[in-house]
Amino acid sequence: MTVLITHNYYLQLDSKQWEAQKPYAPLATLYAVAALRDAGHEVHFHDVQFESGPAHFQGILDKVQPEVVVLYEDGFNYLTKMCLTNMRDAAFDMIGMAKKMHAHVLVSGSDSTDHCEEYLQKGADAIIIGEADKTLLTVLENPNSLKNVDGLVWQDQGKIVRNKPRAVHSHLDDFPKPAWDVIDMTPYQNAWAGHGYFSVNVATTRGCPFKCNWCAKPIYGNRYNSHSPAYIVELIKEMKAQFAFDHIWFCDDIFGLKPGWVQEFSDLMAKENLRIPFKIQSRADLLVKENTVEALASAGCDEVWIGAESGSQKVLDAMDKGTTIDQIADATAMMKKHNIKPCFFLQFGYPGEVWEDIQSTLKMVDDLQPFDIGVSVSYPLPGTVFYENVKSQLHDKANWTDSDELLMMYQGTFSPDLYKKLHRYLHRRFRAAAAKRNFLKRPNAKSIATYFYHKPLSFVELARMNRAKKEATNV
Repeated sequence: MTVLITHNYYLQLDSKQWEAQKPYAPLATLYAVAALRDAGHEVHFHDVQFESGPAHFQGILDKVQPEVVVLYEDGFNYLTKMCLTNMRDAAFDMIGMAKKMHAHVLVSGSDSTDHCEEYLQKGADAIIIGEADKTLLTVLENPNSLKNVDGLVWQDQGKIVRNKPRAVHSHLDDFPKPAWDVIDMTPYQNAWAGHGYFSVNVATTRGCPFKCNWCAKPIYGNRYNSHSPAYIVELIKEMKAQFAFDHIWFCDDIFGLKPGWVQEFSDLMAKENLRIPFKIQSRADLLVKENTVEALASAGCDEVWIGAESGSQKVLDAMDKGTTIDQIADATAMMKKHNIKPCFFLQFGYPGEVWEDIQSTLKMVDDLQPFDIGVSVSYPLPGTVFYENVKSQLHDKANWTDSDELLMMYQGTFSPDLYKKLHRYLHRRFRAAAAKRNFLKRPNAKSIATYFYHKPLSFVELARMNRAKKEATNV
């Protein structure tokens, strides 16, 4: 069977990410390609990431003439979990083109999971729910018979049918390694060239067992399964033989949670003489043990992003975060001790947050001095406790258009305008403070220029934020 597999993440449709120029290949899609090839299907892969939009897709359809088209979102990339409407609209266009050619259309991803009916109305034959690898193979055995396939949502004579869920596969080493050979890495290398290094993505796990009540997990849920360290080290060796890279983003929700995993991984990397800087995502409570942080440093860990979220314990508790302010401070100190760069995800606007909580977060950033920060506002997505708590307040608009929109979807303590200005102010303030620290540590012209660029603008953004706060108070 001739299968065309692609995805709908067009980098240019997300202006913030296009400007950042730090793209990663669609890893989950490459896993699916490998699985299809192993099953004997004639597989054609098309990467849309650097195209301006779906208009180019018609030419690919004309060339391949597929019997089945699979839109397979990269569920390992947090950007796809945002369910951006620009990418949804692109998917709808692609589905329409494929249906005009009478191809079967299958869709897998976070957004299609949340909006099954819309995707089916646009012509998709079935939406794959949950972990898609095995489900996709089962469907392709007979794409005209969807009734008994676990993990599908489809239509039968206009009625939405939800088949029973498919169990998550627990032995990840059974999956074939991603098909890196089918993708042209040149545009990715060119994009990263401006940063002085080339980073690639590797997934060591699937899922996350923690239950932060705002975190959407439409693909893997709360299950947590891990590849063996040996599998991952062998994968890295194979990737190094195929193309050159300088850095790895381990794109797991939580890296190295399994006891002893990090230590074994570190030992195997040393044995293979592989010393590659990498960044991960983790939690503060997992990074307060020195042997864990020491093993990460030994393996080559350069940067760790933790969901600090807030400097207010009240807000963390409301989120069911399961971490403390003291753990954030201790983990930050531990990482710095071992020359790992601590980075914070911060989230404003959670229900119940007041101005004193916001000030606590600003103070936490000043006191702990992370290497970098990512700032967002709380974003209610279906399937979360947070969404259920605020859905009665939701506005007509339910998703961001792109990742820079940062629109509050519900009635927060302050106006959406204030939170957007807070976001801008914090970034300016943080960049100016970091430049000052860098200059004091190692005087150079770049740090001076960065400081004098961001510092005045931070005052401008502060004035705008205070004005928005005053207007909100006067309402």
